[in-house]
Amino acid sequence: MSVMSVPAPKRAVKTRRVKFNYTPATVTRHYADGDLILSHVTAILSAMFPEGEDFFVRSVRYYADRITDPELAEAVKGFTGQETMHGREHRALNERLQELGYPTRRVDRLVKFDLARVERRAPHMVQLAITAALEHYTATLAERLLSDENARARLGDSEVRKVLLWHALEESEHKAVAFDVYRAMGGTEKMRIRVMKVMTWSFIFGVTVHSILSLLADRATYNPVRLWRSIRLLPSSPFLGKEMVAAIKDYNRVGFHPNDHDNTELLDYWTKELFGEQGQLVGNLK
Repeated sequence: MSVMSVPAPKRAVKTRRVKFNYTPATVTRHYADGDLILSHVTAILSAMFPEGEDFFVRSVRYYADRITDPELAEAVKGFTGQETMHGREHRALNERLQELGYPTRRVDRLVKFDLARVERRAPHMVQLAITAALEHYTATLAERLLSDENARARLGDSEVRKVLLWHALEESEHKAVAFDVYRAMGGTEKMRIRVMKVMTWSFIFGVTVHSILSLLADRATYNPVRLWRSIRLLPSSPFLGKEMVAAIKDYNRVGFHPNDHDNTELLDYWTKELFGEQGQLVGNLK
């Protein structure tokens, strides 16, 4: 399959230095509005982010000096800055989650081990394809969070919600960067789609297994009322609906580009909502 030619849109990828406050008052045990399962799944995702973000940065940086498009080169700098900040802030959050009983340190170690093995064995282009695939997952989850009021409501009103809104905005801003580097470096459609299919099973399997193990270590899981209440919420989860599945699968379409899903209005709204003059997170900027 040949690489499709898609004009690259303007990219505004800005690094924001932020700081959140993780205390017993701002991050409680089941912070996702008391939802047992969602609290554990979100904690597992947060535990995976730091090493994952570092891997993304390395896979893109490897090709940085070969990029001839000045606009893409500038976007890579912004991508690197944003992902570095995400990793730092999630490490701080993960320490608080560890204190609350979530296995964030264990998951972090396992992700680090797995990614080190990938970097030893896989060609750099495959590593970049992995990054592009997982960036599609994070961007799709991010845009669901930003566009669906129910999704935001399920996270409650803790500091975790603030972190995820900031993270979601920036994932949406740079969702095409790794993809565009992959194409610019000659990555093929065949490899891109094949890697995505492998990463889909790997990602879902990893999150599911770690979440189940985390739940089994939580005494609240053995309260049938609490557990059943959380299970009943799963079918209506905005993160598991048909739209989410369709958006993820669209990556496997020949000729797909992340910007086929236009998020301009969403970014305009949330940039102002979070970082405008009266933005929710203006006070978190360093």
